[in-house]
Amino acid sequence: MMNTLQELDVKNELALDYKDGVTNLYGHSLFQIAVDYEIKRSERYGKEFCLALIDADRFSFYNEKNGYAQGDLILKRIAEAIEISIRKADIVARYAGDQFVIIFTETNIADGLKISERTRKAIYEATDEKLTVSIGVVNYPNDGKSRPSLISKAHKTLSEAKIKGGNIVYYFDNKTISSKKNQSILSNVLVVDDNLINLKVFQAMLATEGYQIILADNGSDALHCVEKHSIDLILLDVMMPGIDGYEVCQRLKTNEKTRLIPIILITALDDAPSKIKGIEAGADDFITKPPNKVELLARVKSLIKFNNLNKNLADVKNILISIATAVEAKDSYTQGHVERVANFSVAIGKKFGLSDKEIEALWFAGILHDVGKIGIPDIVLNKNGKLNDNEWEIIKKHPTIGYKICLPLNNNLGLALEGILHHHERLDGSGYPDGIKGDLIPEIARIVAVVDLYDALVTDRPYRKGMDNEKALSIINDEAVSGKLDARVAKALFEVVSS
Repeated sequence: MMNTLQELDVKNELALDYKDGVTNLYGHSLFQIAVDYEIKRSERYGKEFCLALIDADRFSFYNEKNGYAQGDLILKRIAEAIEISIRKADIVARYAGDQFVIIFTETNIADGLKISERTRKAIYEATDEKLTVSIGVVNYPNDGKSRPSLISKAHKTLSEAKIKGGNIVYYFDNKTISSKKNQSILSNVLVVDDNLINLKVFQAMLATEGYQIILADNGSDALHCVEKHSIDLILLDVMMPGIDGYEVCQRLKTNEKTRLIPIILITALDDAPSKIKGIEAGADDFITKPPNKVELLARVKSLIKFNNLNKNLADVKNILISIATAVEAKDSYTQGHVERVANFSVAIGKKFGLSDKEIEALWFAGILHDVGKIGIPDIVLNKNGKLNDNEWEIIKKHPTIGYKICLPLNNNLGLALEGILHHHERLDGSGYPDGIKGDLIPEIARIVAVVDLYDALVTDRPYRKGMDNEKALSIINDEAVSGKLDARVAKALFEVVSS
């Protein structure tokens, strides 16, 4: 039995042009066609179907830390895991960025949730990094009578999965489908001690609170467990043969991937020098042997709560990124725009020798700079022709709208907010929304402004074809010479594009 996209391949060889170069899956455009096709088939034969929107948890941070080439390899493995876990008649496509979408043909919600859970597990097992994903599932016709309404509900369902901590399959009526083992991924406690009796004591104390306990009797095994499992807290004995607790703590705290895992050092030594050494190694807290159960559980609970808060803040960032890609998906002409702006901006920032914090801000500003367009009516956003004065005033509101959307994450986005708000300002004061001039425009905003304009010039728009690279760079140069754009940023862009 052929699925919708296989039938399209037979009918139209041009369907191959819609395949994604990284994952070899069908892309956003073909997915839209497939949804319309399934709706018509459902109306004709009375068969329901399900749609699952999949988003990799905290993938943006993985991508930033390991590079986009490694990120592309992970996306390919995710795509392969999805294809293996679904049925032949089902349809999978890359939706945008690190998001994928599956259409479960002729499937009720119960079966759709089961296959989605199987897919979630397959992705987790297929990635060496044990990457987790969140999945929002919707059903036609129960959750939407049209393609836009169904996809909108899928985004809301996925966002709810993210808010609940990620690594789950979510449906608004049936809530979450997840086994105890899957739930425990969010509350794994690693206990490390070379004394078997001590391990059993800590295990008994913690088991009463429902934590998943992982045991290691030496430093080497502890480091291996952290690589293999998703750990939320470590109880770590100090005095061990071989790699002692101080060294294990120091290694984990100096590793970007593990530095945020809370570590409680357990020691029989209650002297100040030992605690100072533990603090220098990066320990978050101390417990003296023999432990007081009430004190131990209180400290464990507090640090796990703090760790989950960090995870949730990261997931809220991912929700904003999902919103940004959803806004971008409203216009087929701007597919990939925010990712290109982010990547080029980061490349320029590295040329300038900006700090890691500033580079991170550049990436987020690039991804989120147009998120405010969610508040702009489609009739204005996608107008096939020149905007009139009233429409132009509406468009000019999107930086402010985006800034307000992202403002609650001020402590996390930091400098990126300046790029979101001021990426349409110009050095001569002719930009918007505030008309600020020169050095009053933050450097991050000046970088995003140049890259944003360049990408807009070289891509197709409803009212014109994209320019060739030479002409676009010539316009950028003219804008810099006239005092509108930062000449230093423009020069760096020429070098990045030419490299």
